[in-house]
Parts: sequence; C-alpha cells; structure tokens
Amino acid sequence: MSSVAVLTQESFAEHRSGLVPQQIKVATLNSEEESDPPTYKDAFPPLPEKAACLESAQEPAGAWGNKIRPIKASVITQVFHVPLEERKYKDMNQFGEGEQAKICLEIMQRTGAHLELSLAKDQGLSIMVSGKLDAVMKARKDIVARLQTQASATVAIPKEHHRFVIGKNGEKLQDLELKTATKIQIPRPDDPSNQIKITGTKEGIEKARHEVLLISAEQDKRAVERLEVEKAFHPFIAGPYNRLVGEIMQETGTRINIPPPSVNRTEIVFTGEKEQLAQAVARIKKIYEEKKKKTTTIAVEVKKSQHKYVIGPKGNSLQEILERTGVSVEIPPSDSISETVILRGEPEKLGQALTEVYAKANSFTVSSVAAPSWLHRFIIGKKGQNLAKITQQMPKVHIEFTEGEDKITLEGPTEDVNVAQEQIEGMVKDLINRMDYVEINIDHKFHRHLIGKSGANINRIKDQYKVSVRIPPDSEKSNLIRIEGDPQGVQQAKRELLELASRMENERTKDLIIEQRFHRTIIGQKGERIREIRDKFPEVIINFPDPAQKSDIVQLRGPKNEVEKCTKYMQKMVADLVENSYSISVPIFKQFHKNIIGKGGANIKKIREESNTKIDLPAENSNSETIIITGKRANCEAARSRILSIQKDLANIAEVEVSIPAKLHNSLIGTKGRLIRSIMEECGGVHIHFPVEGSGSDTVVIRGPSSDVEKAKKQLLHLAEEKQTKSFTVDIRAKPEYHKFLIGKGGGKIRKVRDSTGARVIFPAAEDKDQDLITIIGKEDAVREAQKELEALIQNLDNVVEDSMLVDPKHHRHFVIRRGQVLREIAEEYGGVMVSFPRSGTQSDKVTLKGAKDCVEAAKKRIQEIIEDLEAQVTLECAIPQKFHRSVMGPKGSRIQQITRDFSVQIKFPDREENAGGASVLSQLPVDSASSCSDWALTSLHGGWPSLSPLLGPRASGLFPVNIHVPAPELQSDIIAITGLAANLDRAKAGLLERVKELQAEQEDRALRSFKLSVTVDPKYHPKIIGRKGAVITQIRLEHDVNIQFPDKDDGSQPQDQITITGYEKNTEAARDAILRIVGELEQMVSEDVPLDHRVHARIIGARGKAIRKIMDEFKVDIRFPQSGAPDPNCVTVTGLPENVEEAIDHILNLEEEYLADVVDSEALQVYMKPPAHEEAKAPSRGFVVRDAPWTASSSEKAPDMSSSEEFPSFGAQVAPKTLPWGPKR
Repeated sequence: MSSVAVLTQESFAEHRSGLVPQQIKVATLNSEEESDPPTYKDAFPPLPEKAACLESAQEPAGAWGNKIRPIKASVITQVFHVPLEERKYKDMNQFGEGEQAKICLEIMQRTGAHLELSLAKDQGLSIMVSGKLDAVMKARKDIVARLQTQASATVAIPKEHHRFVIGKNGEKLQDLELKTATKIQIPRPDDPSNQIKITGTKEGIEKARHEVLLISAEQDKRAVERLEVEKAFHPFIAGPYNRLVGEIMQETGTRINIPPPSVNRTEIVFTGEKEQLAQAVARIKKIYEEKKKKTTTIAVEVKKSQHKYVIGPKGNSLQEILERTGVSVEIPPSDSISETVILRGEPEKLGQALTEVYAKANSFTVSSVAAPSWLHRFIIGKKGQNLAKITQQMPKVHIEFTEGEDKITLEGPTEDVNVAQEQIEGMVKDLINRMDYVEINIDHKFHRHLIGKSGANINRIKDQYKVSVRIPPDSEKSNLIRIEGDPQGVQQAKRELLELASRMENERTKDLIIEQRFHRTIIGQKGERIREIRDKFPEVIINFPDPAQKSDIVQLRGPKNEVEKCTKYMQKMVADLVENSYSISVPIFKQFHKNIIGKGGANIKKIREESNTKIDLPAENSNSETIIITGKRANCEAARSRILSIQKDLANIAEVEVSIPAKLHNSLIGTKGRLIRSIMEECGGVHIHFPVEGSGSDTVVIRGPSSDVEKAKKQLLHLAEEKQTKSFTVDIRAKPEYHKFLIGKGGGKIRKVRDSTGARVIFPAAEDKDQDLITIIGKEDAVREAQKELEALIQNLDNVVEDSMLVDPKHHRHFVIRRGQVLREIAEEYGGVMVSFPRSGTQSDKVTLKGAKDCVEAAKKRIQEIIEDLEAQVTLECAIPQKFHRSVMGPKGSRIQQITRDFSVQIKFPDREENAGGASVLSQLPVDSASSCSDWALTSLHGGWPSLSPLLGPRASGLFPVNIHVPAPELQSDIIAITGLAANLDRAKAGLLERVKELQAEQEDRALRSFKLSVTVDPKYHPKIIGRKGAVITQIRLEHDVNIQFPDKDDGSQPQDQITITGYEKNTEAARDAILRIVGELEQMVSEDVPLDHRVHARIIGARGKAIRKIMDEFKVDIRFPQSGAPDPNCVTVTGLPENVEEAIDHILNLEEEYLADVVDSEALQVYMKPPAHEEAKAPSRGFVVRDAPWTASSSEKAPDMSSSEEFPSFGAQVAPKTLPWGPKR
C-alpha cells in the first residue's frame, strides 16, 4: 500500500526541494544555532530558457542545466487542486480521517496509483498522484467524482453524430470520459432527444464539451445523397457479384447502399466526403444513362416450377448469366402466378442470354414413382439407410415422400433423376413381392395393455416377428391395428395379438387398500412372502406402489375368481398384521437396561418368548431410555408390566398418578417437549408420562425415586394451576378440508400465527368426533388476536371462485390415473379445491379449478410444479432377464433403492408375466443431464446380475450368447452351469477357464504385492520425509508403486521409529533406499543461527510467506524466524547442507542490508511526519525558510502557483511506497 503524508505549505515545498538535496541547507530540529536561510533561487533554481538551449548546449542554463536530462519514465506524477468551494468534505477537524480517508485508500487500492494530499492556505486540497499513466488517469477520474462537487451541462449535436461520439464498442466514449474525468450520458437510439449530458468538474465539462463538438464538426464535413434509379437497372450498377459497385466504393471512399432485389425500393444512398461522394454519384448516373439508352428487353415464358433453377442457389445462376452476357434476368416474385421472365441487355447479347436461361431451366426435371404409402418407410429404411445409398450416389436429386399419398416425387438433374427413378421402382417392385399387411380389430381400451409398459410387449412382437405394428393413438378411439412386414411374421403377430386381447377380455383389475407400512412385511425378506402368495395364485399379478409415492393402493389383476380369492387371503394377512402391530413405549432408567437384558440376553429373550412380542432397546451409546414393545395389545401390556416390575425390584422406584385436565397437556409439554424435559431434568431425571393425545384421559404418571417424584408432582401441579388461571380458551369452527390449508405446508402458516400472537392453536385429531372444532389457548389478548387472524383466513376460504389454467393434454393422464390420486392429494392439501380436467379424447388443454381464492392460487402453483417435473423426465429401457430381477433388487429392495438414491432416478420393473426382459429407468432430472444419469443407473443395474460376478467379469454377457449360473457362496460348490446353443458352449467354457487362470494370476500377484518391509528412522526426521502436505512421501509412493505407513503418534504400543513399506519386494527395497537417502541427507544437514534485524523480517518473509518460500526453494534450506516474545527477536535459524546454508545466509544478509536502508530512511521521515510529544510544548518551528522569495517582494510580483505543472514540473520520479494516505495514526 502506498502511504501519504499530510503536508503544510512549507513541508510541501520541502518535499519538492528533495529532488536536489545537495543544494538545500536545512537546519536540524535539535541544533542550537541557526545558519542563514538559503535564497529562493538556491532552493528553487529556475528552468533553462528555450533560447539558451538552442543557442548553446554547452552553456549551463541555471542550476538545472547540468542535472536534468530527458527521461522517458513509465511512472508519471500529476498534481490536481480542488478549491475549497468545490470540496465535498470540508470538515477541518477530521483531515486525514473519516470518509475522505477511506475514499483515498479505496482509490489507491483499486487503481494502483499513489496519492499524496496537502491543504493549501486557502483551505483548498492539493492532490499529487504518481503511477503509470493509465493508473493516474483512472485515479484522477475517481478523485474528481468522489472528492469534488459535481456540476453538469448539456451539449446538443445532431442525432446521427451520436454514434461517432460512442465509437466502436463504446471505446471512444470511455477514452473521452477518462481523459476529461467526466461522466457523459448519450440518449438511447429510441430517444428523440439530441442533448448529451456531461457531469463532472467545471474544467472537465469544458474539455468534454469541446471534444464532443469537435467530433460533430468533423462529421459535418461528410454528406449523404439519395439517387432515384429504376429497379430494373440496379443489377447493372451493382455488376456481377457486386464487383462494379465495390470498385466504385473503393476508388472514391464513398459508401453506396443499393436495396436488395427483395425490397421494392428504387433509391440508392451515398455516404462520404462531399467531393468523393459527387464523383461516385456521377459515375453511377453515367452507367444508368448509358444502360438506359443501349439496353432493350425480351419476355419469355418459363414454367413456374423451373424458375428456381434459373435463379440458382443464392441467385448464383443470375449472376453467372450477367457476368457472361451482360444481360439482367428479371424473375417474377414467388407469390406471383406469372411465368414470364424478362431479359434486359444489349440486343446482340440477348440471344446468348436466352440460351443460357433455357439451359438452366431444363437442367433439372421432376418425376414421380407410384408406391403404396405403407411401403414408404421400408423404402426409406432404418434411419434412412436405404435412401442414403441413392442420395450419396446422386446428391443433387431431391426425393420427397408425402404422407397418405401413394407416390414418391423426385427432383434434380435429368440424368440423375432417371437413374434414381429406376432404382426406386426396383425397390418398390421387390417390396411388393415379399411384403404383406393385415388389419385387425381390437377394442381400443386394450391397446395400452398390448403395448405394455414403455412399449415392452409391442417391441418384443416387432423384434420377434420382424414386423411393423401400427396402433392408433388413444385420442382417435379407433379399434383398427395394422401389421406390416414379412407375410409369415404378419400372420404370427396377428395370432399373438388376438390371443392377448382375448385373454384381457376375461381379466379383472382390483385395487386393495393396504397401509404402506405393511407393504415391506407382506413382501418379506428378499421377497419370500410375496413369492409364496404369487405361487399360491399364479394367475394373479400383484403390483405394489413405489415407496416414494406413499400410496396405500395394491393392484391385483387376473381372472375374476382368482383375484377374489387372492383379495380375501391378503385381507386376512393384513388383519393379522394390524392386530400384531400394536406398539407401546416404556421409559426405563438407563442403569437398569442391562438387568432387563440379563446375562447373554437371557431375561429379554424369555420375556419375548413368553409374551410373544417384539422388544426393541435403545443402543448402548444412545441417550434414549425408552424401550419399545410391539405385538398384540394384551401381550404388549403383559411384557410392559414384567419390565416395570424388574425395575421396581431393583430400585426404590415410586409411581404417582396426577390428574391434570387434558386440554392443558400440550401447553405443559411445551414446544418439542422442552418444558416437560426441563422439569424431568430438574427433578433428577424422573419419567413423566402423559396419556396419548385424543384419549380424553386426564391422568399423568410420574415415575422415579420417591423424593424426586414428589418434587416433580409439586412442580407439575403448580405449573398446571398457573396455566389454568392465566390461560384463556376460544373455540372456532372451520370445515375439516380447510384444516390442512390453515396449518400450511410443514405447519408453516399456523406456526406464523403462533409466533405473531403467542397463542396455541389445537386442531382436532383424526379420532375426534367434532372435526370442525379448532381450539385456541393462551392469554386473552393473544387468543383474541389469533382468533381474528384465523377467522379472516376462514372467511377468505368460504369465498368460492372459479379459475382456469392451460395444461398440455399429454400430461392429463398423470393427474387422473390411479382414480385421480394426484388430484385427491391436491384437494386435501389446498382446502378441498376442485380440479376438473377435460374428458379424454377432446384434445382440450383447459383445466378448471374451483374453491377458495387462496386455495385455487396455491393449487395452480402446485400443478405447474408437477408439470415442470414431468417435462424434465426422460425414460430409458434396460433389458434384464426376469430371473435376475430379484437379485438386482437386493434384500428388501436395498440395491435398487441405492441406485435410485445415487442417480436420482425411478426404476420400474415389469409385472412378472407381462414383460420377461426389461426394466425402465425414469429420470427426474432436467433432460440435459438426465440421460447421463440414466446411463449410469443402467450400468449399475447390470452390475447387480449374478452372472457378472468377479469370476465372469463385465465381458461375459457380451462375449457369449449363453446364460451362466454361478452357485451361491454358501453352497461351497465348484460347478458353474452354462446354458445355451451347443455351438456357443465350448467358446463360453474356454472363456471361463481363461478367466480362472487370470484370477489365479491376480491372486498370486496380490500375494506378491503384500510383501512388507520395515525401516528404522528417527521420528524427528518423519515430518521431513512426509514433506509439505505429504508431497515427498506421495512422490515416493507413486514412483515405486508402494504403500508407506508411518507409526501412529497416539498409539504408545507401536515403536515410533518404524516405517512400514508394503508392495512388491523389489519396489519396497527401492522405496526403502529412497527414504534412507533422504535420512542420510538430513543427517548431513547443519543449523546456524544468524542475527537478522527484526525490523526487516516481514520484508524478507513477504506476502503470505511467498518471498521466504522462494529463498528456501532456491537454496534448498529451511529458514525459521523467531516467534513473537522470543528472548532474541533477531535470531533466525537456517538449516540445510553446509554449502547451501552458507549461500542462503549470504543472500538474506544482503537483503537485510538493502531493506535496512529503507527502514532507516522511513524512520528519519517519521520525525517530520509525527514530532515527539515532548517537543509539542516548545516554541513552534519556523519550518523551511528562504530569503528573497517572490511573495516577500513587492505586491506587483505574483506568488508561484503550486498546482501548476509549469512552475513545479514533474520528472517521472517514483514516490516511495508508504502505508496510509494520511501518515501513521496518532
């Protein structure tokens, strides 16, 4: 940071005179006797006269003659003066402090320039800025803008000149603002004003105004002229390919704008210097007049379809004719029905031009080939392969297929079209001979089942029978399905589709409501229980909802009787689960948990078996004291009694029941149980058990040591009494469907009411009879305020409005499927708002919402969010044989859940009998990133196959078209089963045996890599071997491909001098040698202490230690500086090899000498900047005095202007960098 001194009038002169110190006689502050002051001319020698310099360079021109030489410095110095009346900050008491100081520091930091400020006698501000030219200009602009009051003025110049003031990319305007230290505002192009506003100092405004007017005056010399020329003669003036007009523009320097053929304008615009513009206009007029006299026209008829061939690509054919013949060809517009083409030119050239026009027109032809429309896609081929063969041979031929028409259109050069026509006709003939199609009628309601999930069914049929199946979209409500392809494949596909449709007519679908918490239990570990159900009812397909959907609907599909039997069986299973899922929590003091568990878990095991319950204890390191018992209600109560009796027998545990009104329970418990927890902790950790919310019971149970129980009872009763006396309750009513909306998402709205009023709002529980009743509890004022807010919200909800929004029909199905589950959720969450989607098949995108205004708006927002999510989804298919699905899913679906979590996708497996070979991955990320996530997810799916075990590797599935079954590890079997075609089995077997050899080699290699070698190294060398941030040890590890383990400092059992190296034996030995080499070097190192003046330490270390790191790297030594408070602050330790240490010490001593000189100079300057406190009482210093100064002369002589660069010139000398703009803080 640069520093700035506060200079007086005298010290400013002293600073200036510092350029020639040998000529200045300054008395020291402590001197007893004062010498005669120097004369003004001695202190400030005049500059040499120009004449003297020219006459004789040998004669010295004043005292400056021998000293000053022309210097071109990169650093310049400029002085600015801010008069008192223009200063922004005029507080004399705070000079060098406050806002002005901050601004100066900011300017120095931002621009890199160095600022020095001083106050003149007239209280004006003198600012000296040093630095590079660019930095000085920027600093000057900032000083003017931030330290000087601003004026503004406007200058009016023609609107068309504004762009010249701005310049290319605004560069000219920026340069002008920088040069004049002003802000110039130019009106926008759409603003009719021609006034330019200039803001800055008076001097800057005058400079900027002058520059703007100069630019405008320069542009006034340019002229603009418009010439009317008939449109027909524009091509002659432009010339072929615009060459003629380009030559004229280049020769005259005039810009000529000829309107393009598509624009119906006859005016040609010229812009440029007046004289050159006149020349250009004259030349254009001459060409126009000449062509008008010499040219004539002929009109010919050319078919409209051939006009584009005459024009050519980008009009090249017309330019070609103009260049060869000098004749212009005029083509009627494309929207005109006229077929007349006009040729304009000299009579003798018209014939040649006409020949060329007909040649161009007839160079292309249009033909058609008869081909049934259903064959078109077979002619085109997969991804256009068939057609590509023709177009590659004849790239100029354009082939067009029109949907619904039994023909193909060809367009292009006549010869090429004929060849292409023959090839396509041959393809059509061949396809008609070997292709067939059939149409079948199947009720459209079964179409989606025929297609299958993500098109799995229909894609299988297409691939299996090599046919194309065209199923009409749902919106058409058509029953007609068309099958095209090989005649035999068409018949087989037809048979299979009809069989599927027949089976579906006898099927039935039923939705079974089962709470989601039971789904996992029904499925069982590794799907064992659901497998039993499916084996029992093989014809029924059972679909559980995705866990993320939080849905209770389980779908059964199959023959009617079987579905009914399966429903009854599953309902009975659920009833048993409900009965056995009763759960109670028993708080037991932590110290008694081990007694309840018993030795080897004997006690808890016995209670579990005898009560037939599941008992879960908290983890040993958990703070929880609650034991959870699950099972039938009676069994749970019995187990609870037995556990409590164990605790009671072990300690003096008392149990007291206290009657407190149920309505006070919530307020006593407090937010998140804080209030009741504080009572329990205060009373020695007693357990206070409140009845279940909604039970209506007033009994609160306190359990614990007798003395603590009594203490807790007193506190609880006192708190209840306090709550009851001061508490005020109000009941209000609202429809149950409004409750969720009043509570808000995550309780946000009701929490806001509670926080603002301090009242507690209690909504009815699900089992409460009166579902409309909302209770408000708290102080009367708070309750009244909360009541007012809630009633206002309810009143708004009662005002029913109707609104609509647009939703793309492709998304409608998402909202209405599963009996409108999504719409039901929206209605429940947003106050019962009714959402109506148009009927399927209407193709309407209007969705109607009816309900309370706030609810309708919130529901609209939610629907929009759902649509955005749907838009961002993509679907990919992954073919996996069905027998591997369970393995991919993993135990309780753990593997598939991990994949969905890792890649943020949904993975849907097909129904067991519906699709035997596919799983779809649905990504919920934006489309740009979703495909990559889906690819990763697919890779993870394949990674879960049993056939891709480490033995087989990822290559097996692609190399051999066989199925390979590896036995489970627990079977301890050495036999692998391979199933497939006989021809492939030998190859697969050979591949597996080769893989076995590879694995054996890998195993041997692992054994070789496990060789361990220990090396003994003194712990004091360990940090050096590791290096900064592990750099040295990492390099050794990578270079020798080994793992190096250092002893754990905290483990006293390990020898601290042993370093363990693991890897190949040869590599470990090489790594050991490398470590020992480092140790050898470290042992040779010496440490030397160097006395180094502490005042230069910071300079040698540098910013963030960069300078010292550079020295250490250069000399390969370690340098340690003393910490603050060290006995010897000058002692610096240098460690390294002897020769390196000596060189490093020499270097830092040289640096010390260099930096110390700066420090001494700086300290000497401090004497002038901050006088010692004891000298302040002395008589005021006379400062710097000169004799015979101009201001002591007669009044006729004018005093020098310190802000003038002529009277006080700069020499480009760089000012020494300092720290603050106002000198050191006092």
